Amino acid sequence: MAIPVFFAKVFRLIIQDKIILQLFLFDAWGVPFIVTVATTIALIWVYTFRGGVKTVVYTDSFQTIFLVSAVAIAVWQIASDMNFTFDSLVSTISNSSYSKMFYFDDPRAGMYFPKQFLGGVFLAITMTGLDQELMQKNLTCKSLSEAQKNMFTYSLIIVVVNLLFLTLGALLYLYSNANQIPIPAATDQLFPSLAFNKFSLVVGVFFLLGITASSYASADSALAGLTTSFCIDFLDFKSKPEALKKKQKFLVHLGFSVLFLAIIMLFKAINEKSVIDAVLKAAGYTYGPLLGLFTFGLFTKRHIRGISVLLVCILAPCIAFLLSTKAPEWFNGYQIDIEIVIINGLITFFGLWLVSKRDK
Repeated sequence: MAIPVFFAKVFRLIIQDKIILQLFLFDAWGVPFIVTVATTIALIWVYTFRGGVKTVVYTDSFQTIFLVSAVAIAVWQIASDMNFTFDSLVSTISNSSYSKMFYFDDPRAGMYFPKQFLGGVFLAITMTGLDQELMQKNLTCKSLSEAQKNMFTYSLIIVVVNLLFLTLGALLYLYSNANQIPIPAATDQLFPSLAFNKFSLVVGVFFLLGITASSYASADSALAGLTTSFCIDFLDFKSKPEALKKKQKFLVHLGFSVLFLAIIMLFKAINEKSVIDAVLKAAGYTYGPLLGLFTFGLFTKRHIRGISVLLVCILAPCIAFLLSTKAPEWFNGYQIDIEIVIINGLITFFGLWLVSKRDK
């Protein structure tokens, strides 16, 4: 299940980052999209093949430094332009509709708070505790205590970073409304548009460096994890001689790089935002089977065959997608949102239970 999860992440992050870079930078230079993507993937292939997880950690560090710096500087600049003190900044955001987090009006709505909270909890568990893309970095720690310390500090820092990004999101809308700046239909283009066209050069430079590091960090961690997972789980590396391992690792690494390029270009050729959004949303369904698989392995001792696991993990997202699509019609307007990961995981768990055998 590591493979579909990695594809979900690399598609979501690479496409978004590359489209932003292409739209606001490379188009102005006359650089074709395929050259941008091919160059990026070629560079990622070279340094991940030579440096492994160590280079992944470095690019993740650069991504964090530049993106957080760009957000912090943007918050400061917007606050200065709108003559906000810290107190007025907090009160303005608190009194605006953009700060609303708790929705208890209609249990059928997608934003209903208990659904968002429970779905978010299980999604966070799956993303941080079960996803090899993140856990492979914990495995590089020298000891268990270091890995535990890493997870603890990460949990604290991510809260602060999320609050910073949420603050920027609210300020971007307030700034745009105050200055009568039209908000793009694709709202994720609002920040890059303001960063390059309205804010200071410093914000634009840090944002450019951050989004570039982000695209590399997103792809390299997925590519490294995919190569490792495929080699160990499918090629049985443990029983093979070293020379054969090196050759197969090279071919697998190269193969996934070419596959990334092909699929990104396919999405670009489709050039239909609604299609891309649907594909990326469907890709998020892969976390449900991952959650169900780990839960089944942790809390049961039943035996199961590999082909049965594959079938269940393919069928579960399909059933979950059908439920999500038909829920308003079948359940009196009920909208399934982020809690789909729980539903998907439960379907996977019970599917595995049905095709498994009791331990003798």
